[in-house]
Parts: sequence; structure tokens; C-alpha cells
Amino acid sequence: MVDITRALPDDAGEILTVQRAAYVTEAQLYGDPFIGPLVETAEQVREFIGTGVVLKATAGGRIVGSVRGRLNGATCLVGRLVVVPDRQGEGIGGGLLSALHDAVPDATAFDLFTGHLSGGNTRLYRRLGYRETHRERVQDHLTLVHLRRDV
Repeated sequence: MVDITRALPDDAGEILTVQRAAYVTEAQLYGDPFIGPLVETAEQVREFIGTGVVLKATAGGRIVGSVRGRLNGATCLVGRLVVVPDRQGEGIGGGLLSALHDAVPDATAFDLFTGHLSGGNTRLYRRLGYRETHRERVQDHLTLVHLRRDV
């Protein structure tokens, strides 16, 4: 059983650990060990918890996933949807994203992005009502796929 609740500043270190574990495969996929989620600090995570919406999924007292959102006008910018590797494929990511939709009722749209090689991420987002808006080549090895879900 997984509970999804608002993250607290004291959760920053554990959320960062989950984030790093989840993004290692992305870094390997793109051949880039310096992607943002892997070089972020616990203080940066703590700061986001204080200024945005950060949800955590816990199971047996362990944080097993997290997601962030921040309103920009009427659009919620979604980021850092992560699930620990040993719990991926159990619906935790979808549950976190759905809970974020509910946690930001003022949003009229939700925007996020993923890498072009991250097919599993793209399938999850589409299943939850996201549609591709555009692609942005940011490096030779990376094109970001931008997606939006209108409310």
C-alpha cells in the first residue's frame, strides 16, 4: 500500500536519494551523468518543497516516489516525477501525477517534458491525458518532448 501526501522540508534528503536512483537509468540512456536531477542538492530540493507543491509516495515509512509542481500563471509546470527502481511499474508514478492534478486545482493545464528516448515516460503521460506540443533539441544527444494536459 502506498500513501501520497505533501512532502515536508525534512524529506528533502530522502527525496533526493530516490531522485538519483530513478534518474541513473536516464543518465545511462542519454550518456550524460550530469543531468539536472543527478546534480541537484538537498538544499535545492528543500527550497522547492518550501515554494512549490511536492508530493511524496510512501510505503512502510519509506519514500518510494515523488513529483513536483509549480504554478506559472494558470499552468502547472510538472517536474521530477520519480519512483525508486524496485517499485517502478506498480502505478506509483501515475498515482503521483494524478494526485498532483488534484493538489493544484487552480491549474487549467499541466506541462511537462521528457527525453525523446524515454518511451516509458511518454506512454505514461499519454495514458494520463497528456499530448505532445513540441520538441526541442537541447544537445546533440537530447531532444526534449514537451507535453500538455488541459483540464
